Amino acid sequence: MKLFLTSLLGLILFSVQAQTVDEIVQKHAATMGGLDAMNKVSSYKTSGTLTAQGNELPVTTQVINGKSARFEVEVMGQSIITVYDNGKGWTINPFTGATEATEISGTQLSDYKSQAFLASNLADYKNRGHQLESAGQEDVDGVKCFKLKLTHKDDGKITFYFINAADFVLIKAASKREMQGEEVDVETYYSDLKEFNGVKYFMSRIQKMNGEVFSEMHMDKFELNVPVDEAIFKKQ
Repeated sequence: MKLFLTSLLGLILFSVQAQTVDEIVQKHAATMGGLDAMNKVSSYKTSGTLTAQGNELPVTTQVINGKSARFEVEVMGQSIITVYDNGKGWTINPFTGATEATEISGTQLSDYKSQAFLASNLADYKNRGHQLESAGQEDVDGVKCFKLKLTHKDDGKITFYFINAADFVLIKAASKREMQGEEVDVETYYSDLKEFNGVKYFMSRIQKMNGEVFSEMHMDKFELNVPVDEAIFKKQ
């Protein structure tokens, strides 16, 4: 009887936890305009500035929602281009000697794939086959947050999301990444949430590596359902 009651209690607690996680995600998606509304967007463009190592660099993004994304950063008159297109990816970076399109794969490809969707991996985790579980609660700069652990379907990478417990807005995402043969802690802080035709988008993001600010991105323009030429995603 004791074993039965313990097992039953465990099942009940698991059920409550699962429902709580889904409730958090549903409320978070609702604050962003709703999952259905985000998935119905056909395309979008952004433009703004990327600040890194004291340099302010123009950056543009063009996305066919759920399919393709192109990121372009201008540096000293040259362009660093990274593209995800329907399961494949490539990049051109003249500053690393890659003056012609070079294929990307693994975690890098997975990262750029997630950027080809207006809805985040968190908001749409079920449809994309990711695993999600509660990791308790944690304060972020004095803000009480729900902490959710997402395991990516494609590569098993783990990302922690910190959702404001008061309004269900995303505050921070954290993961580990390998850079130059070393594993580093990467944190992205989100702010300046604005609404566009019913859906919302973070216009500012700060990225930290091992606790130090690595880059800041501030968007000046966000355009929904605008023409995007599919030819720009084809390997050059």
